[in-house]
Amino acid sequence: MIRIVLDCFGGDHSPEANVDGALAALEQFPDLKLILSGDEEVLRKLLQGRNFDASRIEFLHAPQVIGCDERPTDVIRLKRDSSMIKAIRLLRDDDSVAAMVSTGSTGALVAAALTRIGRLQGIIRPAFCPIMPTMNGGLVGVCDSGANVEVTPEHLRQFAIMASLYMENVYNVYKPKVALLNVGKEAEKGDELRQTAYRLLSETAEINFVGNMESRDLLSGKYDVVVADGFSGNVLVKTTEGTALELLGKLKKDIYSKFIYKVGAALMSKMFRDEKEFMNYQNYGGSVLLGTSKVVVKGHGSSKARSVQKCIEQAYKMQLSSLGSKIEEVICRYDHYEL
Repeated sequence: MIRIVLDCFGGDHSPEANVDGALAALEQFPDLKLILSGDEEVLRKLLQGRNFDASRIEFLHAPQVIGCDERPTDVIRLKRDSSMIKAIRLLRDDDSVAAMVSTGSTGALVAAALTRIGRLQGIIRPAFCPIMPTMNGGLVGVCDSGANVEVTPEHLRQFAIMASLYMENVYNVYKPKVALLNVGKEAEKGDELRQTAYRLLSETAEINFVGNMESRDLLSGKYDVVVADGFSGNVLVKTTEGTALELLGKLKKDIYSKFIYKVGAALMSKMFRDEKEFMNYQNYGGSVLLGTSKVVVKGHGSSKARSVQKCIEQAYKMQLSSLGSKIEEVICRYDHYEL
């Protein structure tokens, strides 16, 4: 059995979405056990009348909730009975617990994971890697997307190695094509950081580095991994998600503006539903925190049940693939140092 602890509070739709996603994940994976962290009385009430195997659910009573506007350093120290911090402690202290999933505060989760769980051997800094759909039906991972605003070339090489192994072992992408986010495709483009990183990535035999990528090509399907500093990567991901949502909204508005458009839309309704599902981030889970000594997955704060289920699926597959040990094996072939 693979045991995963689920932080059931802190998200916009918590705890209902977390409980619904948990039950869907249990149905999906017969060898999965879940530990629900949060107010036990509230969680038990939500489970009343539901059809599930009670032997595969445990409770970690945690009456406090961390708000997204609270300082990460404060909550780690002052909210020790919160659903997130108690889940982190359990993950650290219990070797039988393989992973943690949370839709709560990103800052608090990163701070708690780094100070309470620690890093894999050789990892300088863990990094977030969300997944997005591409136009050819594939997936692309962006690493980093918010955990490290300031980075060095060596950080970027580690991000590339971790994300490449993640895509290969969890999503079965053969020899993932790795690109460096830059202002142009030419090798000499970008600042000193990007130019040095380009050279390092080119010299790293364990990854399939294909050069620089401009942001407009993120969803093209030409790349499987995009390497970036946390600031640029976060802006890239959120801009792409926001653009897709705004375009879908405009399309819907335009369809209802004229009768003839409504008629055409009725004939194409299935296609529109398919496109909406294709761009719905709820279908792709959350951002995995690559490089921590145990598996941590951060879901969107606005995650609904489907997204929570996908986050649990990500954590399950990462543990099943022994991703952490594979990352350590490759990373330790290179000198690592903090700059």
